[in-house]
Amino acid sequence: MIQSRHVGIVAVSAEGAALCYRTICNEGAAQFGVHGHPEVSMHTYCLAEYMRHIDAGRWDDVGRLMLSSAQKLVESGADFLVCPDNTVHQALDLVRSQSPAPWLHIAEEVGAVAASAGFRRLGLLGTRYLMEGPVYPAALAPRGIAWEVPDGTDRARINAIIFNELVNGEFLEGSREYVRSVIARLETRGCDSVVLGCTEIPLLISQHDSALPIIDSTRTLARAALRESILNVAPSGR
Repeated sequence: MIQSRHVGIVAVSAEGAALCYRTICNEGAAQFGVHGHPEVSMHTYCLAEYMRHIDAGRWDDVGRLMLSSAQKLVESGADFLVCPDNTVHQALDLVRSQSPAPWLHIAEEVGAVAASAGFRRLGLLGTRYLMEGPVYPAALAPRGIAWEVPDGTDRARINAIIFNELVNGEFLEGSREYVRSVIARLETRGCDSVVLGCTEIPLLISQHDSALPIIDSTRTLARAALRESILNVAPSGR
């Protein structure tokens, strides 16, 4: 029988957190048996609380919210933590050493997948804070992986799609077509893959929609959580 560690999800936006949670539970069956998955707990402050700090550039305050959620989850029994929100990893990088439990880092997991697949130049899609911020450069540069972000007009439109539509559960065909066109432009700039670096974008864009191979950051993190949750496998018959 498989013994597992308790996964703590520090959630930020509902749609992305739900996708991470569903992936852990649904894909857990492949490792834990029918209807099986590790124990999972989730905590979130409201997105508005995060956004007032993010918009003001108060990343230390964002980190304090994450640490508060982390403490609540550890008190609930979580052994390690994940956050299915790429943007706030800018704050996690500031406070990770203060955490009451270890974290899996979404950009580090994406970097590992990219390196394993042999990708050398990633197109990065996400909020403007992510596309213009340090989270992915810090994770990719040590692996020798280059990255590109869309131009300013595309960054602004993608950011609006995320905050006006995706986090509210709206997935519009016009927005899907626009993101497809952005990916196609990244391909012309030499990208060999694209990171869906907002946890809601995988709900809008699938591999079928993309001119480039995609790395789905949300499901990548969820699969890493499944990997880390497994303690050991006892021999059958015991």
